[in-house]
Amino acid sequence: MANARDIQLDALRAVAVTLVLYAHFLAPGGSSFLGHLGVRLFFVLSGFLITRLLLDARDTDAFAAGPALRSFYARRVIRIFPPYFAVLALVWFTDLEQSRSSLAWHALYLSNFWYALRNDWNPWLLCHFWSLSIEEQFYLAWPLIVLLAPRRHIEAITIGVIAFSLAYRFYWPITADPALARDLLPPASMDALGCGALLAVRRARGADVPRWMRLGWPALAAVFLLVVWSDPGPADSAWEWPRWLLVQVLPLVPLAAIVAACSTGLGGKLGKLAELPPLLGLGRISYGVYLYHPILLAYAVKAQPWIPLNVSEQGPGRFLVAGATTLIAASLSWALFEKPLNSLKRYFPYVQRARTPGATRWISPAAAGSALDLRHTEARR
Repeated sequence: MANARDIQLDALRAVAVTLVLYAHFLAPGGSSFLGHLGVRLFFVLSGFLITRLLLDARDTDAFAAGPALRSFYARRVIRIFPPYFAVLALVWFTDLEQSRSSLAWHALYLSNFWYALRNDWNPWLLCHFWSLSIEEQFYLAWPLIVLLAPRRHIEAITIGVIAFSLAYRFYWPITADPALARDLLPPASMDALGCGALLAVRRARGADVPRWMRLGWPALAAVFLLVVWSDPGPADSAWEWPRWLLVQVLPLVPLAAIVAACSTGLGGKLGKLAELPPLLGLGRISYGVYLYHPILLAYAVKAQPWIPLNVSEQGPGRFLVAGATTLIAASLSWALFEKPLNSLKRYFPYVQRARTPGATRWISPAAAGSALDLRHTEARR
């Protein structure tokens, strides 16, 4: 069930979005493996939390698949759509960076397909929508599996999804084609989402993270850093494809192990650090930070003549100005827009009240406790 220590997962969201901001505002060359790592951490978190919510709903006495599915989709719409489509409306109204021609793809959560089919990152200010599209595609399909598939098969299905995603990666070295599709189509991210989901499935049956994962993830993280910092060599070198594969796969176990540890609550100094109010606050507004940051950067670049710091290039000036603007906008969005709308989720409970002839009663105490846990966990989603 949901644990009060889950607040540490907000700290992980803060870490993930900080890595993305660093990559897009400060890292030399405009890109960094840290940004990629931040997105992968978001995927593991999403796979874990969504799967756990659905399994918790399924375990209640009053569970019914139809109402649970309707509530899940309604709650996702309430949480995700308003700020997302507000951004699209702003981009359409201003035609920022001549983005109108692609807005239909973004509105349908097909941004990843737009960029993959064109093999190009234009319009650049909406290129981060690819990961939001991946998540929405996951939200559309995964609840059907978790809530409708036979319970005894869900873990095997999850492992199969991870295996399929890993196999998909090996297709690209065979074709020797480094197209954007290798990273943007849904199978390329199902391994991270699946690892989070597998963690939730194992937890639901009382199993913890395997011992080899708890002991081995630091070594895998160290190898990952060595690979990232290694010289990629010239294009088409013998090291290019193995390096790409290792950068994609090696972080999966460390990220899953970190999510597992924070979901049960880190102790000691690390636990206190993970519960610092500024970190938790950043985690709560991380969706807005991720959503708004390239849009606000585009406006900052246009306003460069009136800004004393250099925001047109990667560096401290861009990080300070665009980063501060993003945090302010995301904070206002959360307080005035997103949080009030989230209150509507109470009309869409995962588990409905149970009624008996001539009387109204709540579900059993065990089921009621599960439903309460669901509400507490979902309030942070």
